[in-house]
Amino acid sequence: MSASTTGVHLAWGASSHRGARRLLNEDRFLADRSVFFVADGMGGHDAGEVASAAAIDALRPLGALGKVGPEDVRERLGVAQDDVRAISTEPGRGAGTTVTGVVVAEQEGVPYWLVVNIGDSRTYQMSHGVLEQLSVDHSEVQEMVDAGLLTPTQALTHPRRHVVTRAVGAALPPEPDFCWIPIEARDRMLVCSDGLTGELSDERIAEILLAQPDPQCAADLLVNEAIVAGGRDNITVVVVDATGAWQDTSDGSTTPRDALGYTDEDTLPREIHLQMGDRS
Repeated sequence: MSASTTGVHLAWGASSHRGARRLLNEDRFLADRSVFFVADGMGGHDAGEVASAAAIDALRPLGALGKVGPEDVRERLGVAQDDVRAISTEPGRGAGTTVTGVVVAEQEGVPYWLVVNIGDSRTYQMSHGVLEQLSVDHSEVQEMVDAGLLTPTQALTHPRRHVVTRAVGAALPPEPDFCWIPIEARDRMLVCSDGLTGELSDERIAEILLAQPDPQCAADLLVNEAIVAGGRDNITVVVVDATGAWQDTSDGSTTPRDALGYTDEDTLPREIHLQMGDRS
């Protein structure tokens, strides 16, 4: 049999802001080569921001791996769990964080998005112009929606909408959700904290993603619109494009930044070509 090689070219942008009402940004993100995650910390000052940073730091080594699979992610989430549990907090207030995102993985040499989720931050896919939520919220209101006790519209304003049922740092190690999605050349992935989805509808998010061909511009605009809409929480957005999804309008010199110009050097380079393994 002849050998074949599958390559994936990615371009991405990322933006993060504390929002209009919070003094601190407890969100953290990772956008590095083939690994894209958002963590939304919980536990208040000196706990939530430390928890999300610890989780992202634990996941960071995945970017250096030649191939990434669920067991690799599970191992690093175990490290994150231990690190977050070790954070010192005020009595009665434990630290925790959500984690959601995608890594580029493969099965038999074919490239896939490996979607990972713990908590109520979200990962979406835009394919063929349609936006679909791939992650399932681990929250009390989602459980009530699934049980038929609430409608999705009622869930948006329910007083328990911010209560999560899984988090890194919880007393019991959380079980991450995984799903495999084949990568298509026109895919656009969105990874975000609930500060975005709490302010903008999926319909408006889709409009922005379709209107903005550059992933950095799309990420910036999503964050800015969420701030204008109220910005009640921290807002973090990572947008990842597979090659061919859009015309490349950037000059290659732009790096991911938040709405105030913050640059995370760990997100460099902004574009990369990933060569997947041979299949014979």
